[in-house]
Amino acid sequence: MPRSENSQIPTDIPTIRVVAMPTDTNPAGDVFGGWIVSQMDLAAGTTAAFRANGRCATIAINSLVFMEPVMVGDEVSIYTRIIRAGRTSLTIHVETWRRARHTHLTSKVTEGEFIFVALDENRRPRQLPPAQPGDELPEIVPPTAR
Repeated sequence: MPRSENSQIPTDIPTIRVVAMPTDTNPAGDVFGGWIVSQMDLAAGTTAAFRANGRCATIAINSLVFMEPVMVGDEVSIYTRIIRAGRTSLTIHVETWRRARHTHLTSKVTEGEFIFVALDENRRPRQLPPAQPGDELPEIVPPTAR
């Protein structure tokens, strides 16, 4: 599969996959960077909440880098990986890849680290539960096996 030389495409299942639409553009007609960051935050938040077994909040975004633009119609795939777990917080590496519409050409467009804190029912930091095998992403179960 052709791809740009900016990195090795992940082999995992993406946390989120979406198509960039005309409503996701800025006044110049380019896909808005804020839309991409919001999709990255949604993906990282999904991973954080799954690992924390409950509510989490974004507390920081570190080293966010935009490498190339996303175009309307591109399929956007966002991959997440927990890289650190503290007592109450998680650091999640997030990569965003685009696939140009009607092609197999893929390239990484952004990456960064998102930091989350686990919250209790009063929105105060709480301790993460002990790690379990498979905590990072939910297992994908075929409908026939449910």
